[in-house]
Amino acid sequence: MNIRNFCIISHIDHGKSTLADRLLEITETVEKRKMQDQILDNMELERERGITIKLQPVRMLWKPKQTEISNPKSQAPNKSQIPNFENCDIENSLSREAGSASGRKIENCKIENLDSVQYELNLIDTPGHVDFTYEVSRSLAAVEGAILLVDATQGVQAQTLANLELAKKAGLVIIPAINKIDLPEARPEEVAFEIADILNCDLDDILFISAKTGEGVEKLIENIIEKIPPPKVNSSKFARALVFDSFYDDYRGIVVFVRVMDQEFKKGDEITLVRQKKTTQISDLGRIELSLKSDEKLEAGEIGYFVTTFKEVAEARVGETVALKSEASEVELLEGYKEPRPMVYAEMYTNSGDDYARLRDALSKLKLSDSSITYEPTSSQAFGFGFRLGFLGLLHLEIVKERLEREYDLELIITTPTVDFQKNAQGEFEEPWVKIEIITPKDYLGSVISLLQERRGEQVDIKHLEEKVLIHYEIPLSEIIVDFYDKIKSVTRGYGSLNYELIGWRKSDLVKLDIMIAGEAIDAFSRMVYRGFVERVARQAVEKLKEFVPRQNFEVKIQAAVGGKILASERISPFRKDVTEKLYGGDVTRKRKLLEKQKKGKKKMATVGRVELPTDVFVKLLKY
Repeated sequence: MNIRNFCIISHIDHGKSTLADRLLEITETVEKRKMQDQILDNMELERERGITIKLQPVRMLWKPKQTEISNPKSQAPNKSQIPNFENCDIENSLSREAGSASGRKIENCKIENLDSVQYELNLIDTPGHVDFTYEVSRSLAAVEGAILLVDATQGVQAQTLANLELAKKAGLVIIPAINKIDLPEARPEEVAFEIADILNCDLDDILFISAKTGEGVEKLIENIIEKIPPPKVNSSKFARALVFDSFYDDYRGIVVFVRVMDQEFKKGDEITLVRQKKTTQISDLGRIELSLKSDEKLEAGEIGYFVTTFKEVAEARVGETVALKSEASEVELLEGYKEPRPMVYAEMYTNSGDDYARLRDALSKLKLSDSSITYEPTSSQAFGFGFRLGFLGLLHLEIVKERLEREYDLELIITTPTVDFQKNAQGEFEEPWVKIEIITPKDYLGSVISLLQERRGEQVDIKHLEEKVLIHYEIPLSEIIVDFYDKIKSVTRGYGSLNYELIGWRKSDLVKLDIMIAGEAIDAFSRMVYRGFVERVARQAVEKLKEFVPRQNFEVKIQAAVGGKILASERISPFRKDVTEKLYGGDVTRKRKLLEKQKKGKKKMATVGRVELPTDVFVKLLKY
């Protein structure tokens, strides 16, 4: 079978999308005059940020210009593919037509004019950021091989290792390639040793390419054909396909991307999503090129799309097994995927309360194309009605916010991200912990470890990679979600990279920190804090509030408390009106009486007065 299904995996900004561009150009899937950078990145945000957010499959056709044959039994051409065997060492004076005869020996032979040998290359371009690891895992289940792409200037990074581990678990053939060798600061030889170390492979197995100039990319294609095996198909007598992505189309409805595992599916077939027991009809199907190319059928081993009659993406769940309706009860399920679980939560409000309904509609539409978002209604005394959203990470949060603002013309306020806490059967608080991997030059090892210790990290392992260090720690998720990435970049002068993975929940000594202004608790500022850090956090909170809370005509106390115990306090002095300004001499007791009366009035106001906080105070303190 002349099909090769593969994906590209790497750390963010190591050149995946640029390599995809060159592959499309060299295979002439895209005409040169229509070529543009990041051609597979469909979102405007992807192009602006230079990152891939959503996986994107594409089909390419490739005819090798020359093919080496070392085993005529397995690669012998048939009569319609008779090549030119000139300059070949052929025993027994083979004629062209007899060139495929059994028992003959052909060595080091270049086959020319093999125009009818064509390969179908199905590429899935994957994201590189840690927040979108879920997208990568979905791609790996639909392919047999992966190109491990590493930047020649940066070397092996944390997400390189994370995605490599996913590929190994999926049993994929790995083709290592070092990219950006055209840059002056490239150090391909050093990086090659790093890759050889983590892959335990020979240096000769590593390819050197420049996705920008195209250098070495044709050799990479040859390696894809040679090393990645064709799909293993028809292990079942029933037709089966795996759903690895889905999206909402305004005109067609729900479109699902599938990898056909066994037999075939045809246009008009009635199909069942076996796990959910939902049935639909394939109104259209075909292959995924730069657009959807309709066809009559998809066969085993091929990657393509089905157009369904579903109305919501949730109905066509990623990881589902697709079967013909008539065979659904007998089909063995394919291994699916874990449901994406939100890691970070934040509340979202509109600048104008009148836009609440527009925000609700925008979220429902956005969820059609991004099923990993979760949201539920909430309210705040400062902002009114809004929603509490769950995200895969901070970048995911930023992407969702920007999409809502651009695509639906909304002005949004996002509160500081938090994590979820839970209580166990004994009523004790538990918080999520993650396994974190950090790669940094050796010079910054001490600074990184100090930062991890400050954030309650627990050391697991430290491994040396040439001039770098791989640090394994376990750490509470709450300690890394806001500013940890920036801190790592700061202490490593920009050379550090990190990856994290949720490992479960652990008992934690958490307390609720309440913030009170003029004796009134402000719910929006309350949060769960680790007991060992609570005093420091309390002091920081009241000092920050003192800067933003407006002065009143009475003294305002700002307090941070745990269970009624005040841990930190600040006061904002009142305005002082000059009540004696109209006095022109006379007895000094008159002045004293007026000042005493003013003092009593302020005391009374402090007892019964309330501080109305303007919205901008909440924005300054809560906005992410």
